[in-house]
Amino acid sequence: MTSTLPAAAKTKVKVPAQRTPAPTVGSTGRTNDSSPVSPAPGTPPKRLRNSPPDLVLCGLLLVAIMIVQGWNIADYPTLSDDEGTYLAQAWAVQEGRGLAHYTYWYDHPPLGWIQLAVLTWIPAQLAPESMTVGSMRLVMLLISAVSAVLVYVLGRRLSLPRWAAGLGMALFGLSPLSVVLQREIFLDNIAVMWTLLAFCLAASPSRHLWHHFGAGIAAAAAVLTKETMLLVLPAVLLTMWRHSHRDTRKFAITGAVTACTLIGISYPLFALLKGELLPGAGHVSLWDGIVYQMSRPGSGFILTEGTGSYGVLQSWLYYDRVLPLGGLAGALLLLVTWRWSVTARALAGPALAVAILAGMALRPGYLPAMYVLQALPFLALVLAGGTASVTHGVLRRWRSTTEKRALTWARHGVALALAAAAAAYVVPRWYDGNHTAMTFNANAPYQQAAKWLGSEIEDPAGTRVLVDDALWLDLVHEGYEPGLGVIWFYKADLDPAVTKTMPRGWRDLDYVVASPTVRRDAVDLPNVKGAMENSTPVATFGTGEDRIEIRRIDTGGDRTDGTEATGDGDRIRETEAAGGDR
Repeated sequence: MTSTLPAAAKTKVKVPAQRTPAPTVGSTGRTNDSSPVSPAPGTPPKRLRNSPPDLVLCGLLLVAIMIVQGWNIADYPTLSDDEGTYLAQAWAVQEGRGLAHYTYWYDHPPLGWIQLAVLTWIPAQLAPESMTVGSMRLVMLLISAVSAVLVYVLGRRLSLPRWAAGLGMALFGLSPLSVVLQREIFLDNIAVMWTLLAFCLAASPSRHLWHHFGAGIAAAAAVLTKETMLLVLPAVLLTMWRHSHRDTRKFAITGAVTACTLIGISYPLFALLKGELLPGAGHVSLWDGIVYQMSRPGSGFILTEGTGSYGVLQSWLYYDRVLPLGGLAGALLLLVTWRWSVTARALAGPALAVAILAGMALRPGYLPAMYVLQALPFLALVLAGGTASVTHGVLRRWRSTTEKRALTWARHGVALALAAAAAAYVVPRWYDGNHTAMTFNANAPYQQAAKWLGSEIEDPAGTRVLVDDALWLDLVHEGYEPGLGVIWFYKADLDPAVTKTMPRGWRDLDYVVASPTVRRDAVDLPNVKGAMENSTPVATFGTGEDRIEIRRIDTGGDRTDGTEATGDGDRIRETEAAGGDR
């Protein structure tokens, strides 16, 4: 629908052009709107798949990213409860148990872990015991690879030079902050992939309407994977506005918005058909899920020392200062140079995404640690774009055809000096961060605890144990009853389907696995707190705040199950002799 109309062959009447020719691309890959030579009307821009230099550069960077992110992926970083929750919900989908391993209460749209269920289905069928957090992190390596390639494609479609698009890809995939967070099974990682696809389709050089419709579909998939991606949709629309043809722009925008809306309303329609759209007696509701997410206690202003948000910010900067701070600086540079910089105007969409996400982070609301994942690709692109602008200014600004050779060499000398200074600052810091990620085993305590619970408990099927979700699937594979035998510790207080099986509260439990997450949140959960206070460590793995304690609950002798066998004392002594930390 965007092709030009053929000119009449036998008429002298001039037919007005139906489409503005695409700007030519110079040797640096930068657009050159003032070029006196224009391509023939209707000639599509060169596609990346037909560009060997682009394929080679993107391929080499992809291999490097896969190696750095994949090496030691199961052992670093520390397993998180959120990872276990999403994977357990994917397991429930695979097993036909519903949309969650407990009652699905509309905390997030389910598309994210439905995708996880699809991606992990084959390995789960081949080796069911591999359906654990550490093993299934390999799935995220695939997601990271696709996202990294999309960052490169988007950079090129936004007129970045080849080297700058490669820089953006490297920043996105090799930053220690990216390496740590992209390894984890977070819905944000999947949502970012869909968002990048939406941007790439919105910036399609061929400007086909179906590409823009596809951008709307991809944007809807991103939102239904992680609802907070709604924040970035204005940036997608801005990119589409800038890259669509003016004659078909209204159809492109309307089609994309319609496609996104129609797919997006499937979620409330699903709740409506289940009778769970609005609150009511005896059931969960989408409205209650939205109210919960919107009313979560705030973690304070991100720049106020001592607040939870400040701690999250410091955790980001601990892994890497270059990408977050450099990306913000790049966005600011592009904003300042908007009027005369081609790169600044081309990167308007990613810069707007950075501005929106940074603005939301500054509000004194709830700020999760994985929030920065949504900003990483856009921070990388605007930092690469800012670097390209500086490089262009040093090498090309105010340069004339009569410029003396000495001045030209001086320009190149300054550019090389700036590049060397940047590399001297970044490379050692990134090496240290990524070396830790590729060599350190942060999950040994979890692995040892899972092994102990699988080998030392005589009757797993008849034992009830509180755990965080990072260990939930491990114990399911060891023979514990899913849901009511191995219990996600929050549910012991918050899920009526679980609490009704515990008429005596914590006394109806046998063990509690006190991980850092359990110890942190037990204060607000009466049954979990009671289990912690009335239990004795039988095995401890790790030291300090990261230790994991397996604690046997003391019910005062009125136990009705068979888990308090005489062998327990022997097992305690064996664990201590093997180095267990009490």
